[in-house]
Amino acid sequence: MNFEVVQIDFPEDCNVIIGQSHFIKTVEDIYETIVTTVPGMKFGLAFNEASGPCLVRKEGNDEELIDIAVKNALNISAGHIFVLIIKNGYPINILNGLKNIQEICRIFAATANPLQVLTTETDQGKAVIGVVDGYSPKGVEKKEDIAKRKEFLREITGYKR
Repeated sequence: MNFEVVQIDFPEDCNVIIGQSHFIKTVEDIYETIVTTVPGMKFGLAFNEASGPCLVRKEGNDEELIDIAVKNALNISAGHIFVLIIKNGYPINILNGLKNIQEICRIFAATANPLQVLTTETDQGKAVIGVVDGYSPKGVEKKEDIAKRKEFLREITGYKR
C-alpha cells in the first residue's frame, strides 16, 4: 500500500468539513440541510462517487467554493468522500444536521485550521485513513488563556454571557 498526505486548501475566512457517505443523494441532502439551517451560509460541496460512472458530484450556492471543494475532492481521490467548504457560518451551526443525514457514515474533520488528509491506496482505489487537524498542543491553558477563550466564545456565539 502507498500512503499520501493531501493538503486541503481553502480560503482563510472559510471552514471545511470532510466526511464519508455512501449514496449520491448526499449532495442534495447536504444542500437542503445547510439552506434550511443557516440560510445565509455560502458553501461549495463535492462528493466522490464510488461506483457507476465514479464522478465528482458537486453542488452549492457559491461557484468559487464549489470549485475549491471539487479541487480538494479530486486531490483526495477516495470514493464516497465529501468535501464541504463553508463561509458565513461555522461547522457547529450544521454538524448535528449533517450527522442526521441517513447516508453520512462519519465526519473526519470540521475545522478552520490547516488540514491534511491521510490516504492510502490499494489496487482497488484510495481511502481516507485519518486527518491532521491544526497543530500539536504547546502547553496547558492558564487563567489568562481561559479568559481569552471565554471572550472569543462570547464574540462569536454569545456563549456564557
